[in-house]
Amino acid sequence: MTLKQKIGQFFFPAVFINDTEENILAMEEMIKKYNIGGLTFFHSRASAATNYESKKKIEFNDNSYNRLKELIVRYQKCASTPLLMSIDAEWGLAMRVEKTPQYPYAITLGALPEEQKELVYEVGKQIASDLKSAGIHYNLAPLADINNNPNNPVIGYRSFGENKEKVASFALEYLRGMSDEGVLGCLKHFPGHGNTNVDSHLGLPVLEENLEQLMNNELYPFIKGIENNVDSIMIGHLAVPALNEGKNTSATLSQNIIQKLLREQLGYDGLVISDALNMHSVSKLYDIKGQLEWEAFNAGNDVLCFAENVPEGIQAILENASEERINESFKRIWQCKEKVGLFNTSVSNSSSLSFEKAANLNSKIAKNSITKVIDNIDFESLKKANQEQKVAQLSLYKPAENEFAKTILTAWNCEQFNIESVDDFDFVAFEQSISNFEYLIISLFVPKAKPLKKFEIDDAVFDLLKKLLENKKCLIYVFGNPYALPLIPNLKKALRVIEVYQDFEEFQINAANQLLFNYECSGKLPVIIDIQ
Repeated sequence: MTLKQKIGQFFFPAVFINDTEENILAMEEMIKKYNIGGLTFFHSRASAATNYESKKKIEFNDNSYNRLKELIVRYQKCASTPLLMSIDAEWGLAMRVEKTPQYPYAITLGALPEEQKELVYEVGKQIASDLKSAGIHYNLAPLADINNNPNNPVIGYRSFGENKEKVASFALEYLRGMSDEGVLGCLKHFPGHGNTNVDSHLGLPVLEENLEQLMNNELYPFIKGIENNVDSIMIGHLAVPALNEGKNTSATLSQNIIQKLLREQLGYDGLVISDALNMHSVSKLYDIKGQLEWEAFNAGNDVLCFAENVPEGIQAILENASEERINESFKRIWQCKEKVGLFNTSVSNSSSLSFEKAANLNSKIAKNSITKVIDNIDFESLKKANQEQKVAQLSLYKPAENEFAKTILTAWNCEQFNIESVDDFDFVAFEQSISNFEYLIISLFVPKAKPLKKFEIDDAVFDLLKKLLENKKCLIYVFGNPYALPLIPNLKKALRVIEVYQDFEEFQINAANQLLFNYECSGKLPVIIDIQ
C-alpha cells in the first residue's frame, strides 16, 4: 500500500442501517476511493448523537437486522481491503437494531455477586455471537468508567458500578466472553468518564483530579485491562487539566494523555480509538476540514471513529505525519484485522441470533441480581391479609397486564390498579378505591434510564408514593435505575423495597416469584444511595 492508502485505514466513518440509497452509494464510493479501514454502524441518522439538537423523529424498521447484514455484504464487496465492521452494542445489538436480543445494562450486571461473574462472561459471549451473525467484528464496549457521580447524565446505568475492583473484574469478564467468540472489545472512556456532570455529546466534561487520584481510582480498570492485553482503548472527550499543563483540552486531542500517560507511563501498545469525532465537545473546534482528524491522530489515536471529513483528514495526515508514525498505527489496525480472521477466506460464520439463549441468560441474571434494599415484612401477616382480600397491586407506568402483576395473580387473588399516565388520571377517586386495602404491592417501572428530569417520573407520582408510604403497608419493586430510589419520598417507611433494575419479562417474573415465595435476594446495590 501507498502511505495514503495506509492512512485510509485509520478512518471509521459512521454508516446508518436505515439510510437512503443515495447515502449508501456515496459510502460505497468513499470505500473504493479512500481505502478506509472500517465502518461504525448506527441505526439511523436521527438516532445518532447529533439528534440531541436536531430532535429528528426516529423511524423504526422491523427489518433493520436483515438490512444490516445486507449492507455489510454490500460494503465488503466494494472494499479492496476487508473492512473492520464495528458497532456500539454495550447491551447487545438491541442498542442499535430493533427485534434483536437485549441483555441487561452494565449497572444490572454490577449487582451480581462476585462469585456469579461467569454470567458477565456469558453476556459478552452471547453479544459477540449476535454481532458475528450480522458480520460485525468489533464491539465498542464495555465501559471501564467508575460510577462515582450519581448526577452523571451519560454514564450511570452503563457502568458496572462504583467499586473499582468490581468494575475492572466485570469488564474483563465481558471482554473475555467476546474474545472467546472471536470479537474485538474496547475499554472506554479513558481516562475515566464516571465523575463528570456534562454529557460529552454536547459539551466538554472536566475532571478535576490529579494523576495520583486518577491512578488510585479512575485509571484502575484500564490498568487491569492493559495487564490483560485488552484489544483496544477508547479515549473519551473529557479534559483533565492536571495532566495537560492546566489546559481544558479534550483527552482525544492530548498527546500528554494518550502518548505520555497511556502509551509511555501505563505501557499500552494496543489499538487506541477516538470517541466519535462528531460529538460537539470536539466537532466544532476547527473551521478547517480535516484539522480535527489530524489533531486526533497526532495526539495518538490510531482509529478515527465517526470521522466526518475523510478526504481532508487523509490529506492532512499525509502532509503532517511521519512515515514511522503512520506505520505504527497501520500495524495495530492490521493486527486487529488478522485477529478476527478478516484475511482468512476459509473462515465461515455459523453464528445466528438466539432469543431463547438470551431469555435463559437474562433469567439467570435476574435471579442473581435482584436486590433487597429494605425488608421489614412479616410474610405470614402478608399472606393472611391476602386471604382476607386486603392486598392490592398498583403498577406505575405499565399496563395492569404486565408480567409481574400477572405472575402474582396466578397465586394471589388481589385487586389490580395501574397508572400508565398521570394525564387526566383521577387521583382522588383512586385513593378512595384503595382505602379498604391494608397492603399495597407497588411496581414502579422507571420511565427512563438517564437521570434527566428525575428519570421522567412525574411529580404527581412522587406525591402519590409519599402519601401511600405514609398511610399504607407498602412493598415497592423498582424496575429501573437504582439512582431513582433516593428520589422517592418516605421510601424508608416501606415494609419492603426490592431493586429489580430491568423491566424485561424475565426480571418481572423473577421479582414476582421473589414476592410469592419470599426468596432471599443475592444481588447487591452496585452504587451507594441515600434513601429518604
